[in-house]
Amino acid sequence: MATNYYDLLGVAKSASKGELKKAYRKLAVKYHPDKNPDNKEAEDKFKEISEAYETLSDENKRHMYDQYGHDAYTQRGGGGGGGRHADPSDIFSQVFGGGGGGSIFESFFGGGGGGGPQPGADLRKDLEITFEEAIFGCKKEITVPRSEECERCDGKGAEPGTKVSQCPTCRGQGQVHVKQGFFSINQECPHCNGCGEKIEKQCNKCRGRGQVRSEKKISLDIPAGVDTGSKMRVRGAGDDGDHGAPAGNLYVIFHVRDHEVFERDGDNIYCSIPINIGTAVLGGTIEVPTLKGKESLKIPAGTQSGTKFRIKGKGVKNLRSHSVGNQIVTIVVEIPTNLNSEQKEALQKFTDLCGESVHPMKESFLGKASRFIFGD
Repeated sequence: MATNYYDLLGVAKSASKGELKKAYRKLAVKYHPDKNPDNKEAEDKFKEISEAYETLSDENKRHMYDQYGHDAYTQRGGGGGGGRHADPSDIFSQVFGGGGGGSIFESFFGGGGGGGPQPGADLRKDLEITFEEAIFGCKKEITVPRSEECERCDGKGAEPGTKVSQCPTCRGQGQVHVKQGFFSINQECPHCNGCGEKIEKQCNKCRGRGQVRSEKKISLDIPAGVDTGSKMRVRGAGDDGDHGAPAGNLYVIFHVRDHEVFERDGDNIYCSIPINIGTAVLGGTIEVPTLKGKESLKIPAGTQSGTKFRIKGKGVKNLRSHSVGNQIVTIVVEIPTNLNSEQKEALQKFTDLCGESVHPMKESFLGKASRFIFGD
């Protein structure tokens, strides 16, 4: 004896169309052949629940079934179906919004063009932050214009207290079957915009759209280490979906302002420090600014302009590995200007005393370039 259709779907005999559809969706995903390859038992179950849903979702067929049970399709050969049922894959595609192929992947990810309530759109927000905020992280509150469900009508689009009935065009399915040449596709119902309902009077606040424009304040916990171009996703902070469909996401794109002292490349921080000739020649210790406080840096005697020193762990925290970069200090030997006569005389005397032996870079250069300079 065939199993009762209501029992197959796990619903009461008084179940609404929405309850039938919800029960079928859950079971169809579980037993679909794409999820159960080479499983005859699952395939048979998929056919049974599809047959049950096809019958009970049609008002005429359901009435006949409630009166005569399975005899409506066997002994009597009636019920509007003549004992024949639609392809289970077609039923699955109609419910999930596919185009008739029946693939579970096409149905969920848009193959064939679906209808019904649409998820909310994703939104983008560009946010400028300071160099320090990017390095150390911070908290920000932003305001985002978005579409949200109308509170007056709970997103239904109908004026409270007015009648909402089943759409006569799609019979509550949210889709219509359209033939194009040799092909048949499902499209969003043009009369109800995929919601499956007919509104007697539009909501005075949202004008039947079910949504209104508003500005929402969102608190962001920005992690340390973001850079220009870094993207942060806030789930569900995009536009609300139609008729209870999921909301979209908000994507925050960061733009970091330049710093007057430091530059950044990846996880490393760079800065240039000027020192006088005396410190470069004789050596000494200088104070170096970092984003985490000052550091002492020893300068060896004879340090040349352009020499780089690394201060470990004073860079940026990596967003993924949480390792910390370094600070790279470039030494710039500053040439004095506006010397008075006494200073010039002392410098000339110093230069005469040094001769060429204390200039190894110059000596090396002249050795390599002598044939270009002297023609040797």
